[in-house]
Amino acid sequence: MNPLIQLKNLEKSFPTRPSPTWVLRQISLDLEEGEFVTIMGPSGAGKSTLLSILGLYDSAWEGEFFLEGQPVHSLKPKERAVLNRRYVGFVFQRFHLLEDLTVAENLDAPLSYRDLKKSERDGIVADTLDRFGIVGKKDLFPAQLSGGQQQLVAVARAVISKPKLLLADEPTGNLHSEQGAAIMDLFVRLNREGTTIIQVTHSEVNAARGNRIVRLRDGWMERS
Repeated sequence: MNPLIQLKNLEKSFPTRPSPTWVLRQISLDLEEGEFVTIMGPSGAGKSTLLSILGLYDSAWEGEFFLEGQPVHSLKPKERAVLNRRYVGFVFQRFHLLEDLTVAENLDAPLSYRDLKKSERDGIVADTLDRFGIVGKKDLFPAQLSGGQQQLVAVARAVISKPKLLLADEPTGNLHSEQGAAIMDLFVRLNREGTTIIQVTHSEVNAARGNRIVRLRDGWMERS
C-alpha cells in the first residue's frame, strides 16, 4: 500500500547570482495516512516552503512528489488544483479569513467549489458550526471575533470539506497559551477521527501532541 505522501529528492531553489539560493535540498520522506507529523527547525530552514509544496500551492520545485500514488510532479496546474481541492485543508498562522464574509459564508466558501446543492451546503455549514461550538458567531464578521475565535473558524473552514490531509503553518503562533492549547486539542481529536495532519511549529509542547517530528536545517532534513 502506497504512503499518502511520498517525496523523492525534492529540491527548491531561487535563481540568484553567482549561484542559486537553495531552500530545500534532497528531501526524501514518506508520510502514512493517519499520521500527525510536525515539521520543526530554525527560521529559514525551509519549513513553510515544504508545507506550501505539500499543499500543492507551490509548483516551482524539482524531484518527485506522489500524493495518494498520483505523480504531482507530472501533473498540469489544473490537475494539481483539483487534487488540492479534493485532498487538502490548510490552516494559516494569520487566519486568512475573508473579511467581507460572515463566519457562515467563510465556511461555505470551500463548499462552493463542489457539486453540491445550496441546501446540502447549508446543512454542512450548520453541522460544522455546531461541531465547533460557533453557532452563535455565524453572522459575525472576522473583525468582530477574537484571535482564538478566528483561528477556530479557520480550522473549521479547512476541514469542512473533510480533507484527507490537514496542513497547519504555525497555527497557534498568534494565540495566547490557552487558545493555542484548545486548537491543539482540536487537532488531536481530528487526527483520532482519521485526518492526517502536518503542522509547522516552533513549540516543542505542540510538537509532542503529534506522533513524529521531521527536523529541517538549512533546507536539509536532519537524520534521526
